[in-house]
Amino acid sequence: MSFKLSQRSLDKLDGVHPKLQQVVAKAIQYTKVDFGVTYGVRELAEQERLYKSGRSQTMKSKHLVQEDGYSHAVDVVAYDGSDVVWEINVYDDICDAFKQAAIEVGVSIKWGAAWSEGDIREYEGTAEDAMNAYIDLRRSQGRRPFIDGPHFEVIA
Repeated sequence: MSFKLSQRSLDKLDGVHPKLQQVVAKAIQYTKVDFGVTYGVRELAEQERLYKSGRSQTMKSKHLVQEDGYSHAVDVVAYDGSDVVWEINVYDDICDAFKQAAIEVGVSIKWGAAWSEGDIREYEGTAEDAMNAYIDLRRSQGRRPFIDGPHFEVIA
């Protein structure tokens, strides 16, 4: 089954780094799970609100416009028909599509459910394996993992 980004998702990509836009456009073609873009560029006040609420871990978000004039991050949401899906296994399937797209575009991408694993293009296992490696690392450090499955960002 082939999916297509809605106009709303395309609008959310306005101001996002062109290479990341290309990755999103290819990932929607490869994914087994339909998704839409919920965030691209984020204003500082919105980032501050998310940080204070614990929904973000940093005030240096890649969603904020970076020195090159672009946001370097997107958040997506998965769909099953018209229903929003939040189960993490769906997002690791989407990540596998982002990995394939990032390889083709030639841009390094980090996934928000595998922060410690670096460029997903270079990870030899599945997205699920990468997420589990991150979780294991955080637990071994006595730290709680911050799983942000809908988040993808360009590694500058």
